[in-house]
Amino acid sequence: MDPEFDLYSLGEERDALRESVRALAEKEIAPHAFDVDQQSRFPQEARTALTQAGFHAIHIPEQYGGEGGDSIVACMVIEEVARVDASASLIPAVNKLGSMPIILSGSEELKQKVLPSIASGESMISYALSEREAGSDTVSMRTRAERDGDGWVLNGTKAWITNGGVSDWYTVMAKTDPDQGANGISAFVVHRDDPGFSVGPKEHKLGIKGSPTTEIYFENCRIPGDRIIGEPGTGLKTAFATLDHTRPTIGAQAVGIAQGALDAAVDYVRERRQFGKAVADFQGVQFMLADMAMKTEASRHLVYAAAARAERGVKRMGLIASASKCFASDTAMQVTTDAVQLFGGAGYTVDFPVERMMRDAKITQIYEGTNQIQRMVMARSLLKK
Repeated sequence: MDPEFDLYSLGEERDALRESVRALAEKEIAPHAFDVDQQSRFPQEARTALTQAGFHAIHIPEQYGGEGGDSIVACMVIEEVARVDASASLIPAVNKLGSMPIILSGSEELKQKVLPSIASGESMISYALSEREAGSDTVSMRTRAERDGDGWVLNGTKAWITNGGVSDWYTVMAKTDPDQGANGISAFVVHRDDPGFSVGPKEHKLGIKGSPTTEIYFENCRIPGDRIIGEPGTGLKTAFATLDHTRPTIGAQAVGIAQGALDAAVDYVRERRQFGKAVADFQGVQFMLADMAMKTEASRHLVYAAAARAERGVKRMGLIASASKCFASDTAMQVTTDAVQLFGGAGYTVDFPVERMMRDAKITQIYEGTNQIQRMVMARSLLKK
């Protein structure tokens, strides 16, 4: 046996980071999670705490003022915040989602213009791909961008925008050449102060109530020519490359939600007594806990494996990126449901956090591609010659 054998070890630095994020989350974020959910308000306390600690956008490269955290580090931050409040975890998660197109495909000038304000916490950034009639079928989007002199003019509506209205910057996919199908879509960066840009009312949602979800509107919205990401017609390629990097972060969010529910359930069944003994002493309960822990840990390893491959720049990330998001989110839904069951009637009330966790878990099976889409991506990857 070799105590120094480091395969499957995250290393001392990452372990220390996890402890730091967990301590911050439990002290600064968890106490507000109930009120954030009940009032459907943005978790400003979480944003402040995460920004002060440098955890709000830990993935931004150092040359743009960021911490330069790798993909696993970003997943760990999101996981530990989601363990106490899924809504708050969308601050680092969506900052990564919105900025990755710029990091992957943006010009140096565009990176210098946008990324430093994200790194400092002055600004947040969101991702705008979906529309009401173009969710999974992205090529059917109707938002248009047309050249106008030295700039671009956007018209259309994007839907389901996470942190809409709170973010200052928005990465937007729009058709620039409708006749070219998937090759006629381009990516742009829009600022909330650009003329013709506006934000719709917040959606009333089942879960993640602290993260505003809105539509955003472009009515002859004019932006400078240098706000295009990459070359015209490469937007969808950039969008899908981004999702390969960020689907593991949704997996990480799901792992955090599952871990939070498991921890709460373990504590509860230890204390709860029925028939003269702790509920934890019943074998049926023990089997449920074992399955919950097993699936949560398996999800965590799959997420980290996907994140590590993303960091190495592995091509054909589709299968493992989709698998990590799909498996972890299905696990989160099952684990949180079982946690509510273990709490009994108490778990169905807002007196305990597991009902919120169950509601929050559902969205992880839907956004950044439904789990049905994830299975399609995986199958295509397997069957491709």
